[in-house]
Amino acid sequence: MTSFMIALMIISSFTLIFSILLSPAKTEGLGSIEGGAETLFGKRKARGIYAVLEKVTIVSAIVFMASAFIYSVIV
Repeated sequence: MTSFMIALMIISSFTLIFSILLSPAKTEGLGSIEGGAETLFGKRKARGIYAVLEKVTIVSAIVFMASAFIYSVIV
């Protein structure tokens, strides 16, 4: 069981890293200071492959956190 949890954490961590690295930046640097609230509360929705990357990031983060918690309880 522990080897399965370790393998699940490794796979989810690599998936999380790659999905974060492939996703585009949502801020425009210092130019977004004035209008940062518009992008913060989701007025621009991700489309296409970026929407898929966003969902993969969320799912892999949840899987990683859950597997790390379960592994800490088991060991």
